[in-house]
Amino acid sequence: MRNGLIAMVAATAVVMTLAACAPSDQKPTATGGATCDKGALATLKSSVLTFGTDQPAYPPWFVDDNPANGKGFESAVAYAVADKLGYDTKNVAWVRVPFNAAIAPGPKTFDANVNEFSITDERKQAVDFSSPYYDVTQAVVTIKSSPAAKVTTLAGLKDLRLGAQVGTTSYDAAKALGAKAPVNVYNNNDDAKAALTNGQIDALVLDLPTAFQVESELTDGDIVGQLPSNTDKPEQFGIVLDKGSALTSCVSGAVDALRSDGTLAKLQQQWLAEAGNAPVLK
Repeated sequence: MRNGLIAMVAATAVVMTLAACAPSDQKPTATGGATCDKGALATLKSSVLTFGTDQPAYPPWFVDDNPANGKGFESAVAYAVADKLGYDTKNVAWVRVPFNAAIAPGPKTFDANVNEFSITDERKQAVDFSSPYYDVTQAVVTIKSSPAAKVTTLAGLKDLRLGAQVGTTSYDAAKALGAKAPVNVYNNNDDAKAALTNGQIDALVLDLPTAFQVESELTDGDIVGQLPSNTDKPEQFGIVLDKGSALTSCVSGAVDALRSDGTLAKLQQQWLAEAGNAPVLK
């Protein structure tokens, strides 16, 4: 939330299996008979597809805080979606939108937004989501001098001072742990890392790929472990669009095509492929 990190190996294997039996030139389709041809799409700017994301934009999702360079998993996914819809690189624009503002009700300054947005029923009341493009778990990261470094169980987390980014499912996951102290909230991961380094908190809750990236950036960073999923349905990232957007079905069709033709699996392998040691806490 700076290198490509952590593959969700099982999920990738499933995606690759699906890709093996799908045509490589599959095109997105919309529901209700609508066309997804570039010229027919109701974008904010004629012949331009505008993506939004937060600032700063963190690896491994983006590289060098520059979403327009096509580097990082989510930047690459955005350009792959654009390509499926007929937009080449020069016809893709980017705007910066704070995380919470992007999922708030009201008109948007973007056509679509990629920023590790987990698909939730609550958020669906305010915005549309595309089909999911990534399955994710939450994890806990700390530094070796922190008491969190000795924790090996979920129960051990309850005595810690935890932190997370505002408005995220990481914050929800941290709160659900039932720690004795309230979860500290930060506007971005840079602020959260500073709090951890300064001893204001004991550990951070982040999505797993970001946790590995943050671990590498911290002096003596350490992964405590992954949080188990409490439901049968995995947490999934989706592209955010304005509520009732005419683009939603076409963007979803593009994501579905990228999954079927193997592109999502290839991008995961390219940008999220370095495995790390993250035991599931019990």
